[in-house]
Amino acid sequence: MLGMLPGGAWAAGSDKPEKEEVKIGFIPLTDCASVVMASVLGFDKKYGIKIVPSKEASWAGVRDKLTNGELDAAHVLYGLIYGVQLGIGGQKKDMAVLMGLNHNGQAITLSKKLADKGAVDGASLYKLMQTDKREYTFAQTFPTGTHAMWLYYWLAANGINPMKDAKVITVPPPQMVAN
Repeated sequence: MLGMLPGGAWAAGSDKPEKEEVKIGFIPLTDCASVVMASVLGFDKKYGIKIVPSKEASWAGVRDKLTNGELDAAHVLYGLIYGVQLGIGGQKKDMAVLMGLNHNGQAITLSKKLADKGAVDGASLYKLMQTDKREYTFAQTFPTGTHAMWLYYWLAANGINPMKDAKVITVPPPQMVAN
């Protein structure tokens, strides 16, 4: 038979999935819905696989489980894959982006405490930081994520050096609202 290799394998591959069970990590945010709902609604069955969603606590945890093989795939920040590919913040490993789940829509939210002092936008925050000299702390969800990039850009565009004038910390997404 044309295309047949020794042992009965097809030269063009097989319709059988490589794995019957695929563990997919996610952070409980709105853009993880496609991963979770594919499992809940059984979309995986017609492909002969079982999606096992794995709720994770932080982007760093997702990254580490992807690189050590505990996860087969994951819902991740756009920049996380490039960080892993380059070895930034953890083990360097080849990665591939197979599907985009969102278009990186974010917002920068200042605390009520800052708003009460008149900081309601970048320009007024800059003025406040010039007159009320103290440490100002800002949070993002992952150092190589787009949230961090946009925060750094926004601060810098308003005359605030994000590496010198502000303290920028990482807070896992599920804890962001509480903090």
